[in-house]
Amino acid sequence: MLGTILVVDDEASIRNVTRAYLEHAGYQVVCVDNGPGALTLAQQHQPDLIILDLMLPGMDGMEVAARLRETSEVFILMLTARSEEADRVAGLRIGADDYLTKPFSPRELVARVEAILRRRRGVAAPSDRILRFRYFQIDPEGREVHAGDTLLELTTTEFDVLLALARHQGKTLSRERIIEQVWGADFYGTDRVVDVYVGQVRRKLEAATGETLIHTVRGVGYKFVDETKP
Repeated sequence: MLGTILVVDDEASIRNVTRAYLEHAGYQVVCVDNGPGALTLAQQHQPDLIILDLMLPGMDGMEVAARLRETSEVFILMLTARSEEADRVAGLRIGADDYLTKPFSPRELVARVEAILRRRRGVAAPSDRILRFRYFQIDPEGREVHAGDTLLELTTTEFDVLLALARHQGKTLSRERIIEQVWGADFYGTDRVVDVYVGQVRRKLEAATGETLIHTVRGVGYKFVDETKP
């Protein structure tokens, strides 16, 4: 088996089709139709990825994702029948790695699952040196960011976005370049995900340092600017 996928959706037809396609692709699949059950099964099975519907009985997908993120960095692919950008952005801010709007192609869903799982979450090269700047330092191997004596609380994706920008201090990175470095070249989603995560990282850095260290370069992308220390 390639890994375990937890499918959380209150529509039996979607659960059945999703299970069939994922099992055919080589995954072990566990299904549940409500929010509380999703949290229970996530703890029991420790899935590699959770396909999570936004609208669920008992507890909606937003709350399920938020609770999962309190203790887990499991990949989350959020499903939603809503097309409004605000709903998609809200899901990404909570910690979803990607989203898919209903109705969707089961083949596309499998492709997105495969693309997400190809990401090297939480892994850094042992040789990565600590990056030191005027206001804080980044430990790529330990995956920690310190502002003075304060440890910044960043999600895995937020850390990866900051690291990508910091490694190119003073240079502008396009959204496409950030996606390639953080999500991988085969990412299926929209580049709007970059704006969401950069915004979150920028706010956390500003709260910790009182400085704006990530700048928007209109029409191009983003640039991290700080004084590098030897």
